[in-house]
Amino acid sequence: MNNAYLLIGGNEGDRLRYLQQARDHISQHFGEIVEQSSVYETAAWGKTNQPNFLNQVLLIHTLLDAVSLMNNILLAEKKMGRIRNEKYSARIIDIDILFFNEEIINLPELVIPHPEMQNRRFVLVPMNEIAPQLIHPVFHKTINTLLKECMDKLDVKKI
Repeated sequence: MNNAYLLIGGNEGDRLRYLQQARDHISQHFGEIVEQSSVYETAAWGKTNQPNFLNQVLLIHTLLDAVSLMNNILLAEKKMGRIRNEKYSARIIDIDILFFNEEIINLPELVIPHPEMQNRRFVLVPMNEIAPQLIHPVFHKTINTLLKECMDKLDVKKI
């Protein structure tokens, strides 16, 4: 059984309903959700002139390998109505793999751990809620330490 930490989020439409749909799809098709953070609201990161995001971190147990999980995530996002046009644009749903076991994966289509998570409070705050002592396999630091060192100043509010 593989452990995968996922970040789900979105900033269009009924954000809470889309998060619930994503959780339902994940539990039905990817594996069991064994832990989940609170839902957090954050201003958009990267492209700031858009609505606030809701984000949540999930820990799942899955039989899928990392590449299969990513391929299934892309299909799930498309099925839910996500349209990929420009980077950092508004979206109904976004599902990212943050960690997959303790693996370091560098493929053209998949990089794990997520390469920007250490720079984003909207990832680290919910991650810290459910796995503060998890060691990042590249930086060899806990999530809690990465959060303390993070330079991102965007407010991340539990809702």
